[in-house]
Amino acid sequence: MFNNKVYHKIDALSGSVATLRAEGVKYNEIAEVESRAGTSLAQVIKLDGPNVTLQIFAGARGVDTSARVRFLGETMKIPFGDALLGRAFTGTGKPRDGGPALSDNKVPIGQPSVNPSKRIMPNRMVRTNIPMIDLFNSLVVSQKLPIFARAGEPYNELLSRIAMQASSDVIVLGGMGLKYDAYLKFRDTLDKSGALSRTVMFVHTAADPTVECMLVPDVSLAVAEQFALKGKDVLVLLTDMTSFADAMKEIAITMEQIPSNRGYPGDLYSQLASRYEKAVDFDGAGSITILAVTTMPGDDVTHPVPDNTGYITEGQFYLRNGRIEPFGSLSRLKQQVNKGTSRSLQQDKVLTEAEKEHASISDRDWFREHNTTRYDHRTIMDAMIKLYAQYKETVEKQSMGFKMSAWDQKLLKYGAMFEKEMMDLSVNIDLIDALDLGWKILADCFEKNEVGIPSKFTDVFWPKK
Repeated sequence: MFNNKVYHKIDALSGSVATLRAEGVKYNEIAEVESRAGTSLAQVIKLDGPNVTLQIFAGARGVDTSARVRFLGETMKIPFGDALLGRAFTGTGKPRDGGPALSDNKVPIGQPSVNPSKRIMPNRMVRTNIPMIDLFNSLVVSQKLPIFARAGEPYNELLSRIAMQASSDVIVLGGMGLKYDAYLKFRDTLDKSGALSRTVMFVHTAADPTVECMLVPDVSLAVAEQFALKGKDVLVLLTDMTSFADAMKEIAITMEQIPSNRGYPGDLYSQLASRYEKAVDFDGAGSITILAVTTMPGDDVTHPVPDNTGYITEGQFYLRNGRIEPFGSLSRLKQQVNKGTSRSLQQDKVLTEAEKEHASISDRDWFREHNTTRYDHRTIMDAMIKLYAQYKETVEKQSMGFKMSAWDQKLLKYGAMFEKEMMDLSVNIDLIDALDLGWKILADCFEKNEVGIPSKFTDVFWPKK
């Protein structure tokens, strides 16, 4: 219901923040601000007795102290439905793609996280066809992971690849502080690949009001939650959470809040956690998985935004020199999904009922159909990373002029193949193909007895020459 009282006086204006005296107002309530510039929506961001602080979504340009303010008695809502798919919107839900505005089935944003009793333990993989994720740090349904990167790294290109290839029903892309060209590139890439039809985009560009940047995660996650409740597996891609934190910082300075570390507000951790904790696998419904880019100013992981993020999330991907680094990158939940199955063990004649039912399907097809991995997953992963670490040491020795042994030469060959065929972000192969490729790379560079893998694995998977 509308508040019957209209307020005609704003006491203070600073940036996009307005302060006035009002009664019966709730935190996060939406208001209409009518001025010479037109009518804008605003949100209550602070209550101090009768003093109410509003954040004006479109900015305060054209708004003066005589503007009319009417409180709407409800929090901000966003339209929801299948009509969102294939569309692009602003942070306030207005169409950005020239399509019609949507107004049906509005749902509130910024709601509390899901009750833990309604969650189930993560136990399914999100396949991306990117070997450095699927093979070495598997992304798990309902996981929350940041992508740490410095400025200039191709993190938006990586998100585009994941959006195109991920084994999810719906993709929700939330862009914060994007250049307009970056938004167009996202849209064109997804359109050409056919992934746009299952994607919803909420985009704040650098030219848009700062306030809208802060709305993007909440709007994206509110829509994702509704799709998940309908039984869909939803992957939420956010870029860039540092822009979100900077928008919070700007608003806090405008409100003259006491700053914390490097000028960020003292509730930075809570603000980030309330968004990341939306990741969930519902019992009896769908799921929300969150991948969020966090840029590191000066490549400094101790910067407040990545530093706080690390306490909230379940690992991280480090993007350096255009690659996902194997050292430092970590998915703490990968053990939940890369336990593997013994279907391919030639010595194992005991099949489950499900395996017997699909006995006529090739192993590769069976693994894809059941979204599982092979029993050699952990073994090949550990062996390849160990050898790559030795390769990095050999490169250092070579740079210092040490003489290269025959083993060093093998490591140099292996490292070059690993970086080209596994680490390059352009590589697009299925997990089972990536496992086979791992065995092939090892066989091309080493003898069977040099890789430290037990014979029960090499006897089955070592390529025959």
